Amino acid sequence: MNIWNDRRRKASAVLMLSCAVLFVYGSPVKLRCEQLTKPIGIDAPYPRLSWQSDDQTAGACQTAFRILIGTDSTLLSTGSANVWNSGKIISDSQLVLYKGPYLLPFTRYYWTVVQWDKNGKASEPAGITFFETGMMTSANWQGEWIFDGKSIEYKPAPYFRKTVTIAKPVKSVRAYVMVAGLYELYINGRKIGDRMLDPMYTRFDRRTLYATLDLTGYLNRGKNAIGLLLGNGWYNLQSKAVWSFDKAPWRQRPRCCMDIRVDYEDGSSEVISTDRSWKTHDSPLTFNSIYTGERYDACLELSGWCEANFNDSKWSNAELTGAPSKQIVSQQLCPIKVVEALHPVSVKQLDLNTYVYAFAKNIAGVSRLSIEGPAGTVIELKHGEKLYKNGHVNTESISEHARPEASDPDPFQTDCYTLKGAGIEIFSPRFNYKGFQYVEVKTSVPLKMDTDNLQALVMHSDVELAGAVKTSDELVNKIFVATNNSYLNNLFGYPTDCPHREKNGWTGDAQIAVETGLYSFDGITVYEKWLNDHLDEQLPNGVLPCIIPTAGWGYHWANGTDWVSSVAIIPWEVYQFYGDKSLLEKTYDGIKRYVDMLERKSKDGLINWGLGDWVPFREESNVELISSLYFYKDVFILSESAKLFGLTDDQQKYSVLANSIKEAINRKFLDQQTGVYAKGTQTEQSAALYFQVVPDQLKQKVVSRLVERIHQTHDHMDVGVLGAKTLFNALSENGQSNLAFKLLSQKTHPSFGYYVDNGATTLYEGWDKDKNAISSLNHIMYGECAAWLYKGISGIYPDPKAPGFKQVILRPSFVKGLDWAEGYHESPYGKIVSNWKRSGRVLLYHAEVPSNSTAILILQGIRADGIIESGKPIEKNRCICLKEEQRDRIVLELQSGRYDFRINKR
Repeated sequence: MNIWNDRRRKASAVLMLSCAVLFVYGSPVKLRCEQLTKPIGIDAPYPRLSWQSDDQTAGACQTAFRILIGTDSTLLSTGSANVWNSGKIISDSQLVLYKGPYLLPFTRYYWTVVQWDKNGKASEPAGITFFETGMMTSANWQGEWIFDGKSIEYKPAPYFRKTVTIAKPVKSVRAYVMVAGLYELYINGRKIGDRMLDPMYTRFDRRTLYATLDLTGYLNRGKNAIGLLLGNGWYNLQSKAVWSFDKAPWRQRPRCCMDIRVDYEDGSSEVISTDRSWKTHDSPLTFNSIYTGERYDACLELSGWCEANFNDSKWSNAELTGAPSKQIVSQQLCPIKVVEALHPVSVKQLDLNTYVYAFAKNIAGVSRLSIEGPAGTVIELKHGEKLYKNGHVNTESISEHARPEASDPDPFQTDCYTLKGAGIEIFSPRFNYKGFQYVEVKTSVPLKMDTDNLQALVMHSDVELAGAVKTSDELVNKIFVATNNSYLNNLFGYPTDCPHREKNGWTGDAQIAVETGLYSFDGITVYEKWLNDHLDEQLPNGVLPCIIPTAGWGYHWANGTDWVSSVAIIPWEVYQFYGDKSLLEKTYDGIKRYVDMLERKSKDGLINWGLGDWVPFREESNVELISSLYFYKDVFILSESAKLFGLTDDQQKYSVLANSIKEAINRKFLDQQTGVYAKGTQTEQSAALYFQVVPDQLKQKVVSRLVERIHQTHDHMDVGVLGAKTLFNALSENGQSNLAFKLLSQKTHPSFGYYVDNGATTLYEGWDKDKNAISSLNHIMYGECAAWLYKGISGIYPDPKAPGFKQVILRPSFVKGLDWAEGYHESPYGKIVSNWKRSGRVLLYHAEVPSNSTAILILQGIRADGIIESGKPIEKNRCICLKEEQRDRIVLELQSGRYDFRINKR
């Protein structure tokens, strides 16, 4: 409804707006397949295709589209498609499923899209892009699984090699690589690609991932050499720790199966596969552990081992072995890469043989040593987050869960390199990563070292940046950066808790930080892979472990609702952010089994199963209340998902169950006279509000009790990890944005600001005033605060009624303590911008709504007498519709475009 009311004669505020009309009409852009740009090796029989509109005219929207797909790009450029022409489809959707003929394996498909605007005008076709299929079915594999025949306790990593002859001109080459463990692939002495720690970690005995690599240009006419170096990874973890990965049911010696498909210019093809004819030998990598470190003896190097003319007559033949699992899946997600190289900010020599390097920030990754010295010199590199008072690196708190044997100390976060004495030598671990800000380098003989000898290489899943928030408060900006640092430092093909002590996929940490991840980074493919891991780990009765993947640990502790609700919350949030329901649909049965299991365990509509508000500052919250709130959330998600998929019986069943849980929570824990839940801790009050179980008539009373509780702590946080998720949101969604911001920006202990103001570049694992008393200084479990800045300050929200930001909710908060704030998010439809600035008594607000989207703008605490645009009444502006006006609230519907509001306070 468009509401235009008479304006009050005396204005308390005047809202002026200009809608920038840019008459620029272009073709579709950012074409993606399976949420990736130009992917190769996909196995999806009906892949997802998506695009954005480059139409920048005000109010731009798509009314129809046509997709063209073919194997001939030249033919496609003429508007013809020899595979699939969707025809003109009347729809505003920009995410669709391929519905053409069955896709052939090993085939490149070119595609483009044409769209029609609101005036019925067709765009120019999008620039032609492509996707490429992989195996499509396991029956197409020709290679055999091979290994070196050694035992699981044998330490040196194995080399494999094969010489082949290429007799004809080559058109293209692809390698399809399955490895249980980790690998590096070499062709004629050259390492292929820049991926690290490939393939990704899975439940190896239930899912095997294969990577597709483009080798075009690497194989020459004539004799060629193919080389493989295999690492243990999580498949053969020889290090021992409390999580018992050394006893994993899948544990075996690393193994591989590879097909290299060579397509020749004459149209013929050849497949080079792994088999018994491959040769194997120990490598100089004498030990490798994803958990602790690596040892490399350069004196054992075999010069030219992966070159064509190398003499491998003394090498052994590879042995055949079995596949780790029956399920083979193409690895389609952002790879792990080195994304940044840091130079040390200082180096301190502690004695003749010991140096300590310091870097500007706490990272996940590896160090890179460049050094010269006599043969046989042993260099030990110890990585950590803290220093002892004497200047040495302190790893006590992050190595507390390691259980090394006396016969093999297996020093934690420590690499050892033995020099071969041949000029400058370079060493960087291949199959390991660590969490650190300091590196202690100890040499067996004195060597002169300075800042040029060591770098820190930052590693994580190479997800694209999808958003940012910046404000006039530099401390808040640092908190935002520290949060995102911790998020990325814990993203290695799955979300982890910390990059040093555990590297475990803790479900609770991940579900708490999922919005931070989705606002700031394009990480859908990582979450899709990890939810597959959830399904692989789920027991038939619905139970999930608290860490995923797992070797078996975590099915009997910490796997209550507050942690493993990740199985429901993450697919739901991915749907909200991307409008892509495929992950939610895939996990639906798993969510249902999980919820049904919870219902069986519940009593009187409540459940008492979980860790509760883990690691609070002081106040412990009621575990049954928190567990039951997550139970309610899971059932609500299941009910809404059933509605989405048209499952009427399920929708009705779980809607009734959700309401009964809500009633049970309020019946037991809510004091209706006082508005207090349980003991009234910050977490208990805010969680009830955040999960929306509070009766409407009591909401203000519950908010008041929360505010009082915060004032009792002198406006400081007193929450654990779950309260850190709910507190800021509960406040800002209930008229208390100023207080929420005050909590975030506090500089005194306990607060995020206290740690950042004292040098933190990542989030910590606890609230101790002395950081040396905190186990980990690189944890993501308090990581909601960055997401809240998008929501609570810039005001960018997905609308559950139109997910994927098809409709954006803009609800900026002009909080006290800030002069300006800028935020943006790259949505599936394009860039959303929400910026505001104070200028004297004037507020300036700038918004950008991408093409084919709309926005609901909610301005709180503002009374408007007149709303004009370029000197004209706003009701004449075709971009804007006034939906609601109250005494202190204005709701506008905005079409796509750019807007500048001016609010004059009088």
